[in-house]
Amino acid sequence: MTLLPYLAGYSPELQDQALTLLKSGELGARLRKQYSESHQVHSSKSLHVYVQDLKAKHMRKAAPLAKVCYDDKMHVGRDALGLHITTTRVQGTKLKKRRELRVASLFKEAPASFLRMIVVHELAHMKHTEHDRDFYKLCVYMESDYHQLELDLRLYLTELEWEQS
Repeated sequence: MTLLPYLAGYSPELQDQALTLLKSGELGARLRKQYSESHQVHSSKSLHVYVQDLKAKHMRKAAPLAKVCYDDKMHVGRDALGLHITTTRVQGTKLKKRRELRVASLFKEAPASFLRMIVVHELAHMKHTEHDRDFYKLCVYMESDYHQLELDLRLYLTELEWEQS
């Protein structure tokens, strides 16, 4: 098991810098200063409205979402930060698709930018299932600082895990 699992795909230099900041206690302070804004999206109902607003703004032609909710059972280290689920059922002679978007409950208290980043990521999966070039282009279209937010979210998760150990 790697010491910094959320940063495993990044360069050794970046990992060393993050580890130095973690050990000195500066990483958390820097992230809290940079991402001090909170959000009011604390219930699944308000999350549904938040996601529908983003979807309406950037993905008007995408299929509707049947359910959007915070998932208390989602374990961030073991599972994922969010999930997009499509289920298909046969009803008579028709196929019915039902799409759901679930976000880890951790994001109820996370900075607003991180909630937006994870919602953008999961919405992009509605159109592109793989993490390919088109997927990331759509993410950047919906959130121009997507790549920086993804790195900072990984640093945030690393810092949270570091505090708990």
